[in-house]
Amino acid sequence: MKRSIVIFGASGDLTSRKLIPALYSNFRKKRLPEGTSIIGFSRHPFTDDAFREKMRQAVLEYRPAEFAVDDWNAFAHALSYHPGSVEKINDYLDLAPKVNTMDGGTADCLFYLAIAPSLYPVVVNNLNEARLLEAMGNNGYRRIIVEKPFGHDLASAQALNADLLNVVHEDQVYRIDHYLGKETVQNLLVLRFGNAIFEPLWNRNYIDHVQITVAETVGVEHRAGYYDQTGVLRDMFQNHLLQLLTLVAMEPPVAVDAGALRDEKVKVLRSIRDIPEEMSARYTVRGQYAGYRAEPGVAPSSCTETFAAVQLYLDNWRWQGVPFYLRSGKMLGEKLSEIVIRFRRPPHQMFDVLSGSTELSTNHLTIAIQPDEGIHLRFLTKVPDGGMAMRPADMDFHFRDAFQSIPIPESYERLILDALHGDPSLFARDDEIALAWRLVDSIRRGWEGEAAPLLSTYSPGSWGPMDSDRLLWKEGRWWMQDSISQNSGQDEEKVVAS
Repeated sequence: MKRSIVIFGASGDLTSRKLIPALYSNFRKKRLPEGTSIIGFSRHPFTDDAFREKMRQAVLEYRPAEFAVDDWNAFAHALSYHPGSVEKINDYLDLAPKVNTMDGGTADCLFYLAIAPSLYPVVVNNLNEARLLEAMGNNGYRRIIVEKPFGHDLASAQALNADLLNVVHEDQVYRIDHYLGKETVQNLLVLRFGNAIFEPLWNRNYIDHVQITVAETVGVEHRAGYYDQTGVLRDMFQNHLLQLLTLVAMEPPVAVDAGALRDEKVKVLRSIRDIPEEMSARYTVRGQYAGYRAEPGVAPSSCTETFAAVQLYLDNWRWQGVPFYLRSGKMLGEKLSEIVIRFRRPPHQMFDVLSGSTELSTNHLTIAIQPDEGIHLRFLTKVPDGGMAMRPADMDFHFRDAFQSIPIPESYERLILDALHGDPSLFARDDEIALAWRLVDSIRRGWEGEAAPLLSTYSPGSWGPMDSDRLLWKEGRWWMQDSISQNSGQDEEKVVAS
């Protein structure tokens, strides 16, 4: 049986930067199912050859180390192009023969919607009208991948989900979050459940708190029009950070399959304690980098947050009383994504710490997601010839050092393959989306109320407003990276949201 991948929005940035390079890489590794055909669909009047050339340039730009003429020529045979409008049913009817009888045989098909979410119902309804969602053969499939953002609040997400599920079944919809395709994120499951030394300590008895950071050094760039209507809470927390939280906090699934894994993630999201509106300033922080309002496409009086930090609690047996600190922002001091597990202090410190700092009396485990993927464990050791004085030591594992001959793949490589093979484990289910939006909506209501935290301006290149540090300081904690602590809150001023 033949397979087809149809990319709606084929002339867009996502297709060039991520999708075609990922498909090419899978083809080189001989992981793309044999006979797979890739069809680009968009308004642009490309010919097949012009589309292939545009994609060749994209692979040269974004995967130069992988480009090989012979491999590309073989891969290019699988590429074709279908000019059309997502709103015109006749263009789908013209597409149908290519999908249903590609290369003379019936074909399974994966539809990738690399388009604005507002167009998802239009595309799905037209696919249905053109009978392109009917699987061919006895065991055939028709699946749809949709990108984030899946809605902009709970109500819009539920409406969008209802529009899709009026036409297709839940098991046909793959809601992608590229963070879940990252090797280090997946390795978190192996770290926890594949090793006997961590899981016995992975609870409120031994862990003091958890920190999850996703930091960017860039501003809004060409996304200003979209971002000013969204903000970091909707853009990053609703998907990336809450997905990471579920993997840190979930119970061991009964099996490594999609249903069991996603069931446990949903339990975590259900257990997150709501933040009452009157406590918004106590448990949340919002900031905006200096100069944001001067960005092209941003309203001069915009109060959109480019930085946020929240303190969350999970009301369940394992994590009762353990705070989870989540933060993300733009124009910060370093590009990084990481999870820090901070363990409790020993009940009695018997030894002298060399620097005199109480920070050294605790252990912490860091899971670095990017850019230097790895795992770092800090512990204490005795200083030679120093009596019983101690100093911290680090035990490091770096993916690139350990697997020099195996480059770390892009997340889209894994996720597209999983969708082709019908494995939704790393894709969000409808109830996950709804629960995440419920939490984000409750935080935003607090920000719109009388007890909202002030919107703090922070300097580009710093680590956000000082209030982010105070969120931890008031409980005797601090963000773990030394560079972050030293640079927080520089040149801060307060502005009241209008």
